This record gives sequence, structure tokens and C-alpha cells, in this order.
Amino acid sequence: MSNALGLLPGVYEEYVRERLAAAGGKEVESGKFQSPDSSAALAVNAFAWFHSQPALLPLFPGTQVAGWPATGVEVEYCVRFPWSGGRHPWLDASVETDTHIIGVESKRHEPFRDSKSAKLSDAYDRPVWGKRMGPFEALCKKLRARTKIFAHLDAAQLVKHAFGLVTEARRKKPKQAILVYLYAEPARWPAEAIARHRDEVAQFASDVSGASVLFRSVRWRDWIATWTAIHDATVAAHGKRLLERFDV
Repeated sequence: MSNALGLLPGVYEEYVRERLAAAGGKEVESGKFQSPDSSAALAVNAFAWFHSQPALLPLFPGTQVAGWPATGVEVEYCVRFPWSGGRHPWLDASVETDTHIIGVESKRHEPFRDSKSAKLSDAYDRPVWGKRMGPFEALCKKLRARTKIFAHLDAAQLVKHAFGLVTEARRKKPKQAILVYLYAEPARWPAEAIARHRDEVAQFASDVSGASVLFRSVRWRDWIATWTAIHDATVAAHGKRLLERFDV
């Protein structure tokens, strides 16, 4: 079987190419996906392995999902706003259970590379998000006005994801929505920057506490460390290969 993308064993190239093409980011054509520093390659290799066997996906630490295990796992998943035009957010991964929809935003080197700018249009002020999305709506306004600034955390992107997730959750039954921020701490970056990023993640979690979309954060390394407790040895082996391939 062809594996021109350098995918890990058990990750099917046809599925990955289909999902990356749907997202429209030209990750493959540009060569970014094949870069040793690719964040997309980490997320795709990790989650696409579970696409055909979602029940094996380990639960994220800090989340309480009564309906676990997962019934579906997708990479590069679009959660649409409740309007047709404009751009809609793409999650690095989507995990679904009988009761929950979990959107995953994965970061590797991005928090430490450049300054973050909050580009949030007035469209997000529309009263369409529901009664318990006030914390995200308030933060959206502060980010736009620059009365709240994050140096490392792309808070605006997370706010957009939350708005997309609450809409998606209402379309499905409804279900409880969780936004998981899955981040790496590569060894090359200064300890001061890593510590500040952690502080910003904690600040964001405090800012959006009480919203209908739950926000949870976990380090890649901490999540993968739990995989050794899974009875299926193939899951632990997959985690080991991820750690060997990617500096997280």
C-alpha cells in the first residue's frame, strides 16, 4: 500500500488524503504535512488510527463522558456556524459518543512561533449561540477590543471553535459539547514561554468557565501516557510510535 505521506502503521493514506483535501489547507501540496515540525501530521497520525476503531480511543484526562467509548473519530472536521456564508471553523479532530461531541484543537510549535492576533468580526455578536454561551461571547468582545490579550494562546480560534461546536451539538439530538485543547511542549522552546503558555491556557479556562461548551486542556504527552493502561496493546504501541516520531 502506498504511504507517500509517511504515515504511521495503521493510518490509511486514502482516508487522510480525503480529509486533508476536504479541509482545503493544501497541507500535502505545499509539503507542510511532510515537514518534521508539522502539527497537522501529529494530529492526523494520532487520531486517524482510531477512525476505523473508535471504541479504542482513550478518554482525555479531565473529561467526564458518561457515554464513553467513542462511536466515531474524524480528522479535519468542519463545525458550521448557524449561517451559510463566510468561513466556518475546522477542528483537527472530532470525537463523538452517544451523549457528547468533542472537538479537538491540537497545537505543537504554533504557540511559540509568532504573536497572536484576534480577528473576530461583528458577526459573532449575533444572538444565536444559546443562553449559556455568555462567557465565550464576553471573551470574544474583549479579544476584539484588545482588552484581553494572549501572547501564546490563539484564544480567538478557540472561541470560534466553541461557537461552531455549540451549533453542531444542537444539530445532533442535542449532545453535550466539549472543546479539548491538546498541546505539546517541544524541547526546543524556552521554559519561560512554555510556562506563560500554560498560564494563558489556565486563564482562558477560567474566562469561559460555566459555558455550555466545556473547555478542557491536556498535554499530548500526558494523554499518551495514559494509553499504557489500555488493555489493547496495539493502542500503547501506537502511542509509543507517536512519541518516537514527534517531539511533544
